[in-house]
Amino acid sequence: MKRIIVIGGGIAGATAAYYLSKQDCEVILIDREDKGQATGAAAGIICPWLSQRRNKKWYFLVKEGAAYYPELINHLKEDGETDTGYKQTGGLVLHKDEIKRDKMIERALKKKEDAPEIGELTPLNAEDVKNSFPFLTEDFYGLHVSGAARVDGKKLRQSLINGIKKNGGRLITGDASLAITDRQVTSVHVDGKELTADRIILAAGAWAKEVLKTVGVEVDVSYQKAQIVHLGVEGSTEQLPVVMPPGDQYLLAFDDQRIVAGTTHENDVPMDDKVTAGGMYEVLNKTLDIAGDLAHATLLETRVGYRPFTPGFLPVAGPFPGIDRLFFVNGLGSSGLTSGPFIGREIAKMALDQQSMINPEDYPLENIIKNI
Repeated sequence: MKRIIVIGGGIAGATAAYYLSKQDCEVILIDREDKGQATGAAAGIICPWLSQRRNKKWYFLVKEGAAYYPELINHLKEDGETDTGYKQTGGLVLHKDEIKRDKMIERALKKKEDAPEIGELTPLNAEDVKNSFPFLTEDFYGLHVSGAARVDGKKLRQSLINGIKKNGGRLITGDASLAITDRQVTSVHVDGKELTADRIILAAGAWAKEVLKTVGVEVDVSYQKAQIVHLGVEGSTEQLPVVMPPGDQYLLAFDDQRIVAGTTHENDVPMDDKVTAGGMYEVLNKTLDIAGDLAHATLLETRVGYRPFTPGFLPVAGPFPGIDRLFFVNGLGSSGLTSGPFIGREIAKMALDQQSMINPEDYPLENIIKNI
C-alpha cells in the first residue's frame, strides 16, 4: 500500500488528502495551522461562468471546480459531514447599465452550452433586485443565476479533515520540511520526526516557497493579503443569493444572520495578520456604496487571509520537474475556493498514477522555478 503525504491543509491540500483517504493507500496530511491561511479566512462565491477573464486554461479549472462541488458535498454527507458551509443559493450579477447587463446574459447563455450547471438565467429589474437582496440600493439591473452557490472555507476545510480521519487518514500538526537525495524526495521531517513516503504533494499555498527554500529550491510564489468583513443583520439570511456587483466587491450571506463583505487585494504588505483601518475603510466604503442599508449592521469580525499567486495569475499543478516523487500545486489566487477542490482531486490522481483531467503542460511548474 502506497503512503502519500500531503503538506498543506488549505482547500487543495485538504481535498487531495480527502480523495486519497478513499483510495487504497495510506494518507497523512501535515499542516502548520498558520494564521492567515487563505481557505480558513475565505468566504467563496461559486459562480465562475460570467467572469470576463479570457484565459481558457483558467476558466477550465473554475468551470470544472463548480461542476465538482455537488459530488464532493455528497461524498462528505455520506461520511456524516453535513455542516460543510456549502449551499446553492443562486446568485445576483449586477450592472447599472441595462444594455451591458443584457450583453452579460448573452455571454452566460453561450457558457451554458458547455456548463449546464449554471442553471436558469433570469433577468431582473431594479425592483426585483431589491426584493431578492433587500440591503442593496435600487441602482442595479440584475441577472439571477440559479446554479450559483456560496461556501464557508473554514467549515469546508474542517469537514474535509473530519472525513480524512473517518476514512483512516491522519492529520499531523507541525512544521514540515522535505528530505531530498539524488533529486528524489525520500521523506518528510515534522518537528524532528522522519516520515517516509512513496509520493509527496506540496500544497502549502503562500508558505510553499519557504518549504522548498530549505532544500535549495527557489520558486516564484507570491501572496496577496485579503481582509474580509463579517456583518450581523436582522431577519432571515438563509435564502439570500450571493451578490456580484461590477468591480472586485462581493456580498454573500450565511444562515446565521451574517453578511460577508469582501475584499481587499493588497500586494507588497507584510504577512502579519493585522486588520488595518485602510482595509476596513476600503471594504466598508465599497459595501455601503452598493448596499446602503448595511450601515445599520453590526460589525462581527474581520478575517485576514493570504492568497497565493504565481506568474501570470494562473495556477501550476503537476509533478515537480527534477525532483522525483514530488507533486506540487499552487497559485490558486482569488478563485481558490472555486477551483481548489477540483485541482486537489486531480493532483491526488496524479500522485496515484491515475488518469487526471488536468494536463500539467497547461499549468507548467517550469514557469515558477528559479533554480533547482
